[in-house]
Amino acid sequence: MEEMRNIRNEKLARTVIRGLESRNMKGYYAADKDEALHLALSLIPKGGTVAKGGSATVSEIGLLDAVRGGDYRFLDRETAEDKAAIERMTYESDVFLTGVNALTADGVLINIDGNANRVSAIAYGPKKVICLAGMNKVAPDTDSAMKRARNEAAPINVQRFGLQTPCAKTGMCMDCKSPDTICCQFLITRYSRQKDRIHVILINGEWGF
Repeated sequence: MEEMRNIRNEKLARTVIRGLESRNMKGYYAADKDEALHLALSLIPKGGTVAKGGSATVSEIGLLDAVRGGDYRFLDRETAEDKAAIERMTYESDVFLTGVNALTADGVLINIDGNANRVSAIAYGPKKVICLAGMNKVAPDTDSAMKRARNEAAPINVQRFGLQTPCAKTGMCMDCKSPDTICCQFLITRYSRQKDRIHVILINGEWGF
């Protein structure tokens, strides 16, 4: 059963990669987290300035530790005293690392953000954006990808952050206007005007939320 799922994921990834390439984005497929880590590091120039948005996947595959301990200038907002200052510096970074809340089979990226530091950096600023996405993030179309982001990714993330929103209690989006809502900014990336600025590494299996 696992072998059949792996074959399915690889075939679906090829479809997604073709979609990404038609949208001026670069796609890759990694059979496991070690391959994903190797791919990501191959895209980061030694000595470059690296920043990161919120992403469980970046941590899960070991990329966060590799960047912290590697030959890079890492803008680490998680350990910074002035997190807002680090976030502003992100826009001038060489590489921005992030996850994806959902993406479509034809290569559209869907991301939701509370403070907008992550979605704004995906849209503009850093010279290169590297997105990590488990195959569990792939949805058939934009509507289903948005539903995934709002009804799966967002409720899990509010639990992770300890926020008090309706979805933290119900497990599904209630289209709230809670002061704690993380569904403040929605970014749909359907095309990149800068060719190959955005790199998407699809990872076999379930990674992130």
